[in-house]
Amino acid sequence: MSMRSPLGRARGLGSAKEGLNHWWSQRLTAIALVPLVFWLVVSVIANVGADYNAMRDWLGSPFNATVMVLLLVAVFHHAQLGIQVIVEDYVHCHAVKTAAIVATKLLAVALGGYAVVSVLFVAIGG
Repeated sequence: MSMRSPLGRARGLGSAKEGLNHWWSQRLTAIALVPLVFWLVVSVIANVGADYNAMRDWLGSPFNATVMVLLLVAVFHHAQLGIQVIVEDYVHCHAVKTAAIVATKLLAVALGGYAVVSVLFVAIGG
């Protein structure tokens, strides 16, 4: 049984040294997502009723393909950061926490990579 107060035990743990960087990354991706999602909503509304060929031509534009890739990268990175915070806060078993964080990062990279390659495949005309 420790005679230290909860504050004393918390102070003894030290800082994680990456909290501020993680916080800033999450805020920057959130800010980046605002205009990107606005662009996506406007683009979807403008293309309502378009067939696959029209959408392929639309995505074939270098501007639209670039913005779509930026949107996908920002979405998957932001989601990974958010899930990591939830896991760090609510999973208490260290092994499960580490496995969940690694799995989340791998899944975000895999799905994000697949999405980006899919956009490029359609944009290039494959």
